[in-house]
Amino acid sequence: MPCAIGLSEFAMISTTPEGLEIHPRHLEAALPDPMPRHWHGGDPFKSHFFNAMSVLFPEGERFFIHSVRLFREQIKDPLLLEQIRGFIGQEGHHSREHENYNQRLRELGYDIDYLERGVKRRIAFVKKRFPPEGMLAGTCAVEHFTAILGDVLLTNPLMLAGADPQMARLWRWHALEETEHKSVAFDVYMRVCGDRKLLRKAMRRSTFFFTLDTARGLIHMLKRDGLLWNWRIWRDGISWLWGKQGVFRSLIGVYKDFYRDGFHPWQQDNMYLVEQYRSEFDAPAAPAG
Repeated sequence: MPCAIGLSEFAMISTTPEGLEIHPRHLEAALPDPMPRHWHGGDPFKSHFFNAMSVLFPEGERFFIHSVRLFREQIKDPLLLEQIRGFIGQEGHHSREHENYNQRLRELGYDIDYLERGVKRRIAFVKKRFPPEGMLAGTCAVEHFTAILGDVLLTNPLMLAGADPQMARLWRWHALEETEHKSVAFDVYMRVCGDRKLLRKAMRRSTFFFTLDTARGLIHMLKRDGLLWNWRIWRDGISWLWGKQGVFRSLIGVYKDFYRDGFHPWQQDNMYLVEQYRSEFDAPAAPAG
């Protein structure tokens, strides 16, 4: 696939903060033991919404790393190469932490292997049938999802209000790093390809499957809890997502930005969040004794 833009146009649209450094962080003692079944303030819907996303992350993060690595040798910019290394390190840590998270869900009786099978089959199909540029475009699309979800998680107190402190910390850590590296795959894509039409197609496809897979996990876990047909849980949960102050309602504008010509992830400049939450996760450990 020929490149659709030149480096001069890439430089014009890129708004990645100058000198942005991306470093993976190891999260010590990330999960409560045992994990509460409804760790989000006793709310099954909110807990399983996050749990369903966690199921997607180990395979998804490994796919993102794979798609970026396919183009690493074509990148000559030393800063972007350093950011790619940070991206790979962060996504690798996310994959491992969510594998631990998902094992806790297995221990609570949820069929995580069943939920993961569909994700694994789809990723195997994409690797076999899609061109490298298509895989990278899909990564850009899902990275936009995780970036805007990360932003609302760090800015909207309703997202984690009442949650178990350790679980809330894990999700803040993940949100910080998704915000920090939100433009890496996109910057690589614009260097090596830049086809906006392919990006839009990838976003439409990713939106469908992200919604399908998250709903599938949520339904499975509520069913295992014997709560699938509890209308109050669905009423309150849908209001939390789509009500006046709803999580997803607040994301409509920034989601649609992805479809614009000239879009770049850092046009939503939330570097202040990176700086704010770095102070939580980069603080030196307290001395023993």
